[in-house]
Amino acid sequence: MPLRDHFHPPISHRFSWSSLHAQWPATIVADLNKRLPPQYIASLRVQLGTSYEIDVAASQKDDATSLEEEESRLEGGGAVAVWAPPQPTLAVATELPGQDEFEVQIFETEWRGLVAAIEIVSPANKDRFESRRAFAAKCATLLQQGVSVSIVDLVTTRRRNLYGEVLEMVDQTDPLLSPAAPSLYAAACRWRRHGPEGLLETWTHALAVGQSLPTLPLWLADDFAVPLDLESSYEETCRALRIP
Repeated sequence: MPLRDHFHPPISHRFSWSSLHAQWPATIVADLNKRLPPQYIASLRVQLGTSYEIDVAASQKDDATSLEEEESRLEGGGAVAVWAPPQPTLAVATELPGQDEFEVQIFETEWRGLVAAIEIVSPANKDRFESRRAFAAKCATLLQQGVSVSIVDLVTTRRRNLYGEVLEMVDQTDPLLSPAAPSLYAAACRWRRHGPEGLLETWTHALAVGQSLPTLPLWLADDFAVPLDLESSYEETCRALRIP
């Protein structure tokens, strides 16, 4: 079945792209967990920019004890007083770029180590320079740590190629990106030791609306990969969301 354009009419008028981006990773997780060997498990991570918060309320006192009360209690009990940090040397009003994350993570269960990540690109990832560099830096760091990274980009409203920006961070390029980098693509990447040197390997496909999605190699170890069938999980997601 063909790839749809989820960012322009008629589909965008009836179906939010965020529904697909939230549901598709969950479908991939369910599919992988049926097929992965017992020592691996796939899990879901979704974060929507600055609207996502880590819950710290549970670590705060229920009675909302003030700093002064806490200092008094500690001093009375002979404990070291709470340290008062100096004033900041810089304080400016600003917003830090939030990162959308629609990600599938695959762990090796015995040592709970991350071995692979599947990144579904959002419009915000391709928006500002800071957002693009943050996304590319995250992928490059994962690769450096030996985690294989798959990037899937269906965003038709922005032309930046984040796979190309990941390569730029390691001073490399791909012939697929010349003369013009495709704005829609799927890429599987891994970095591994090859003799005394490191070797970066990628499996890249240009995508197009109206065409089928490819199957990527999902590398879980240097000598072991499973197929990441993007087409079947994409179609299953569209059926679940009733996207025609």
